[in-house]
Amino acid sequence: MTDVSVPERRHAHPAFNAVLQKRASDFQLRTADKITAFAGSMSFVYLHAALFALWMVFFEKSPWPTLTLVVSLEAIFLSTFVMIGQNRQAAFASAKAAHDFSESELELKTNTELTRQIHVLTTELHRRLLADAGDGARPVTPER
Repeated sequence: MTDVSVPERRHAHPAFNAVLQKRASDFQLRTADKITAFAGSMSFVYLHAALFALWMVFFEKSPWPTLTLVVSLEAIFLSTFVMIGQNRQAAFASAKAAHDFSESELELKTNTELTRQIHVLTTELHRRLLADAGDGARPVTPER
């Protein structure tokens, strides 16, 4: 089974860590995560196959009406846990998208500032080279 209450992992996306910490701090979300993790395992399948086989063979003379009711109720609850898992994934995707957007905006701002500084330096270098050439000095040309 997966333990989703693990504290911040190294080299994990910050949005993932934030979602994990939020889910680990809420009892209901931790419980839902544990149920979802178990319901999505092969142990769950084996347990149900064994229980239903025992029920049909040993405990009920006519197991179908009761079994149908139990399986229907279980399906309702399991579909709810699937939706909870989908909400968890959506929360992670949303947090990751917001984090990635802010990081890319910061990168764009940094790159823009660097480009402006390069432009200023290039303009100043060009101005000085032309000024030196005007003083009679031989202009420096780049080698080709």
